[in-house]
Amino acid sequence: MVSVRNPPKIVCVIGAGPSGLVAARELKKEGHKVVVLEQNHDVGGQWLYDPRLDQDGKAIHSSIYESLRLTSPREIMGFTDFPFLMKKGRDTRRFPGHKELLLYLKDFCEWFGLREMIRFNTRVEYVGIQDYGGLGKDLRWIVKSKLKDSDHKVVAQVFDAVVVATGHYSHPRLPSIKGMDAWKRKQMHSHVYRVPEPFRDQVVVVVGNSLSGQDISMELVNVAKEIHISAKSPAVSEGLSKVISKYDNLHLHPIIECLHEDGRVVFADGSWLTADTIIYCTGYSYSFPFLDTKGAVAVDDDRVGPLYEHTFPPNLAPSLSFIGIPRKIIGFPFFESQAKWIAQLLSGKRTLPSRDEMMKSIHDLYQSREAAGIPKHNTHDVADFEYCDKYGDHVGFPHLEEWRKDLCISALINSDVNLETYRDHYDDEQLLQVAHQSPHFTQLEAEAVSL
Repeated sequence: MVSVRNPPKIVCVIGAGPSGLVAARELKKEGHKVVVLEQNHDVGGQWLYDPRLDQDGKAIHSSIYESLRLTSPREIMGFTDFPFLMKKGRDTRRFPGHKELLLYLKDFCEWFGLREMIRFNTRVEYVGIQDYGGLGKDLRWIVKSKLKDSDHKVVAQVFDAVVVATGHYSHPRLPSIKGMDAWKRKQMHSHVYRVPEPFRDQVVVVVGNSLSGQDISMELVNVAKEIHISAKSPAVSEGLSKVISKYDNLHLHPIIECLHEDGRVVFADGSWLTADTIIYCTGYSYSFPFLDTKGAVAVDDDRVGPLYEHTFPPNLAPSLSFIGIPRKIIGFPFFESQAKWIAQLLSGKRTLPSRDEMMKSIHDLYQSREAAGIPKHNTHDVADFEYCDKYGDHVGFPHLEEWRKDLCISALINSDVNLETYRDHYDDEQLLQVAHQSPHFTQLEAEAVSL
């Protein structure tokens, strides 16, 4: 629904990762005054690799390990008007390393003049409602922040709107295992993993066989004495089965039944072993410790809500919004559609449904997920091209191109079959030709390469 344009808003964007940067770009295009608060020294969010750990052995911020490469081809990454192109003298692989994606984000930031909006090394301490006058359009927000690792006092500023773009790869999700607290040897989450060398000649149990679990297991196979993958389901991909059959020191087990103080790890089938280290590749939880909404938004078993379309809390929208909550999507285009919707709502070009309509939509979503047997903590797992297209319809954002969908599916199938080689060996040349002939790759190619 289209409405009358509002005066420009003063908007705070929290985070300068991919979702925060595209939010800043779209807000700027709509004429809003934007301040981006970023706790690190540069843009990139999770893609700003940092090998350091803090004094407690925890990762500084990023969950990226040194050898990480993208699991999706570069052609489906990138924003719609700024393709993720190969550049001479850089990492030109279709599945480049994390450093190349960081350089892409820096290019995006420079191309659209976003850096001047960003306050680096600034940690957000508190975000709260200044005066609750009713619905979200009447709200203003107090944001308190301070320079990171300094004795500077907390600075408070009032904003018309806040966009939370802090991502969901910083707060490790750990399982609950009997004896976990008594187990005396090394336990860590993949969030802290950086390089394989510390695990040389060790017996390592990797909990979880998702992308990070597979990557880390394959990286350890030439270093560790033994790697034992503990998976929820005995059914694993053809690719992982091939890898396990190839290496004598790589083994598959069911879930862990319990841990013993002497180092024993007992699995659900009764088998056991003595391990030196357990690495939990068990995903991440949503966490917003700075946010005070008086109960209007809460995180319950990784369900952030209530959120209309995974973005807007009905009682506080559009002055408070979240970008980057959905998982299992082609992220950058989806973040872009979210950012456009948020920016146009604040400018008055669009309006949201009534609070009751939004609440009904959320209730229907929860009911449908429950009926499908989807756990609450998977509420924001989208994995649905059709939903992404319907989301874009709210703001006139173009549907995902068919070539992008096909390349995504092709990469998933290839990784499922050829886990070790799918990033470097693929059979999708016809799809690639279609991709590189599309406006996504041709419209701004010359200008983008000139950066």
